[in-house]
Amino acid sequence: MALTFRGSALVAALALAAVGVGGSPAVAATTIDPESVASLSIHKFQHPETTTGLPTSNGTEIDPSALTGLTALGGVGFTATQVPGIDLTTNAGWSSAAELTVDTAASAVAGLPGLSGVTAADGQLTFSDLPLGLYYVEETLTPAGARAAAPFLVTLPLTDPVTSGEWLYDVHVYPKNVITTAGKTVTDAGTKVGDVVTWTITGDIPVGGRTDAYRVVDPLDSRLEHVSTTATLTNGTTLTAGVHYTSVLDVATNTVTVDFTAEGLDVLAANEGAQVQVVIETTVLEAGEIENIASIFPNQPSIDEGNPVVTPPAVTKFGAMTVQKVNSDDQVLSGAQFQVFTSLENARTRTQPVALGGVSTWTSAQDGLLTISGLGYSNIVDNVVIDDPADWVQYYLVEVVAPSGYELLAEPIAFTVTSDDTTVDLTIENTEANGGFELPMTGAQGVTTIIAAGVLLLVGAAALSIRSRRSSRSDR
Repeated sequence: MALTFRGSALVAALALAAVGVGGSPAVAATTIDPESVASLSIHKFQHPETTTGLPTSNGTEIDPSALTGLTALGGVGFTATQVPGIDLTTNAGWSSAAELTVDTAASAVAGLPGLSGVTAADGQLTFSDLPLGLYYVEETLTPAGARAAAPFLVTLPLTDPVTSGEWLYDVHVYPKNVITTAGKTVTDAGTKVGDVVTWTITGDIPVGGRTDAYRVVDPLDSRLEHVSTTATLTNGTTLTAGVHYTSVLDVATNTVTVDFTAEGLDVLAANEGAQVQVVIETTVLEAGEIENIASIFPNQPSIDEGNPVVTPPAVTKFGAMTVQKVNSDDQVLSGAQFQVFTSLENARTRTQPVALGGVSTWTSAQDGLLTISGLGYSNIVDNVVIDDPADWVQYYLVEVVAPSGYELLAEPIAFTVTSDDTTVDLTIENTEANGGFELPMTGAQGVTTIIAAGVLLLVGAAALSIRSRRSSRSDR
């Protein structure tokens, strides 16, 4: 007799997973042995992104070699509870089972003790020595960022799908989880403290039906000031704030929370192949290494259980350059004024100097030190570490006012920023005015000599002039 369970209750009807031929041995009998026990083996895998080509689940065990392309999920919890009042050693019991749905079975087992376990690293969990009957199986511990597999009903035993004339007491099922992945990037090229950096969070849209909730949470570092938050889909689908999602900033914790509305969840369901993209703009308030990690809750259970998928960290770094100003005798020099430029061309023409907090000129103090804090790191841009120093971002230091008695630097000095401390990074020596050589003096003995020489020249010139005039008269 072929029976169909309502609500897609049978494992075969549920199509929980792709299963192959060649399962556990069946008992060679056409009637169920009431003294027998059964087992239920759960094989947990991540839902594949592409079609596997494996057949629909039928309760037999698949050859493990055929599953090498799937990702096993360990640490997933299941509870199997026997549905009361169902005697599968009788035809009446099978008829009663056929009248049940997953929902009615859930109500029937509510409050009853069940057997619980967690999948091993290979994704497998086996419940052994089970009394024969109908079992309600529920996923009770879900991987982070995953949608739990739907509860299902399974009869122990099953009619062997290979022979159709024997009973299968060792049943294998292959429920899969759809895992939401998340990403985080930062755009900070060419920025400094006081500028806006952009954080982009991406998360998968759950497949297999409309999700019941979708939330993105981003706790911002205290050195970041929130500017704006927008959400879109990566396939270009436009989302409207207040219609498809809400965005709230908790000022006390500096945390941004984006929740999708019912209308927004409908849009997600219609765009399963895309990703949610949340873009948060922030102003950098202080120098330092600023890390940002966001969390994505792809469904209501993940929100209720506090079990999100967490993005990899994205980092933006802003550091300092400390200069020590000295003379050729290593004596510190105060009063030297400098500007910073982001290109050699601007440095040579002194155009577009870098401004930090409204300051674009820095002066060496009495100890000869000056610190320029808030410049972007040279060896990491947009969260990508630059390994080759030849490719690092260069800054250029120009002396615009020299200390009294000293010459200006003749050319810009290139430097890089790789830390946010105030250790001296660069020692700059100034040469005394005119290279230390004395110009001819314009006073004292030098002046007297020059004046005397000048008077003699004038007297000589006058004498020559008089003689020239007399000679001219005598010729007449």
